[in-house]
Amino acid sequence: MDDALRDRQKQENHNRELPEERAADIAREQTSGIAQLAPEGELVKRPRLSPINRRRWQNFKANRRGYWSLWIFAILFVVTLFAEFVANDRPLLVEYKGEFYYPVFVDYPEEVFGGFLPVTDYRDPVNQEEINANGWMIWPPIRYSYDTKNLEPPTPAPSPPFWTLSAEERCQAYAEGVADPGCTLGNMNWLGTDDQVRDVLARVIYGFRISVLFGLALTVGSAVIGVAAGAVQGYFGGWVDLIFQRFIEIWSSIPVLYLLLIIAAVLPPGFWVLLGIMMLFSWVAFVGVVRAEFLRARNFEYVNAARALGVGNFTIMFRHLLPNAMVATLTFLPFILSGSITTLTALDFLGLGLPPGSPSLGELLAQGKNNLQAPWLGFSGFLVLALMLSLLVFIGEAVRDAFDPRKSFG
Repeated sequence: MDDALRDRQKQENHNRELPEERAADIAREQTSGIAQLAPEGELVKRPRLSPINRRRWQNFKANRRGYWSLWIFAILFVVTLFAEFVANDRPLLVEYKGEFYYPVFVDYPEEVFGGFLPVTDYRDPVNQEEINANGWMIWPPIRYSYDTKNLEPPTPAPSPPFWTLSAEERCQAYAEGVADPGCTLGNMNWLGTDDQVRDVLARVIYGFRISVLFGLALTVGSAVIGVAAGAVQGYFGGWVDLIFQRFIEIWSSIPVLYLLLIIAAVLPPGFWVLLGIMMLFSWVAFVGVVRAEFLRARNFEYVNAARALGVGNFTIMFRHLLPNAMVATLTFLPFILSGSITTLTALDFLGLGLPPGSPSLGELLAQGKNNLQAPWLGFSGFLVLALMLSLLVFIGEAVRDAFDPRKSFG
């Protein structure tokens, strides 16, 4: 009896273990099959992009002008994002009496280096001699920030670029002339100075950054509002669409420039104030594109099938319809970005944009207009602005080619 029970238990255990062993065998067979298909030492990875997105990326790369424009613009933008490490009136690193200091991040009082002022002026020859006598400093390539004044200009402001002057002329304001330790390449003005003896190249670097950041913030914010408004109009249609369209017609007829004049007289000018005012009106440009896409696709079969299955309107709009509508929106984005940068430059040129003293390409162009005897001011601002807008237009053309249905599905 006991032997019969033991045999029965062994048979049951064998039956329970059989599926697990069989599953293990199947797994080994699948693994060996994959190993035979894939080269030795390589793992099979799922593609990161879908076939249609891979085709779009190939179309984008096929437009060589737009592809390289994207790389050039990205490099310039990344460099200007770290403008404090490229153009600054503070050293990147200071070693003084065996201790390390990081002036680019921290405001050290002058008493740390034997002085008495609350903030250290590292361009002061006295402080430089003290630090160099007890350690060393690592300066950025350009020893000027956007608001740093050159106290030893070679000529009265605005002074020309240093490479247009002889060695004696560019160092004549220093005590020891050409032999002065302050007459170094980092203290030279590569693009000259403006009428307030500020380095033009430093202001161009900081102005490029603030222009692109303003344009990106305005474009993204406007896209979010405009896409949402266009989606609601196009999906629901009827009275919702009619009322929204009449509101947009009235809203877009408000003169933005006059409103900026009124607000500038009440509120102090600033980056966020200007961004908020511009965003109130710039979102209208996205509504028409998104609305047309939603009106076209709202009665497609997959949308009707989703409604029949009980899917909510919000899910249909932003999960099923929006990806198709974003194709036209993404094609539109680079041109909206270039328009935003142009608007900021125009307002700064008129004196209605950023606060006085801010690094701005429009303010540099205004200085060039007021100082025709210093052509480097106008040329510097114009060339930088033309380069920026040209790169964005070329990128926009490549994006348009990438999302062209004739090339993506052909």
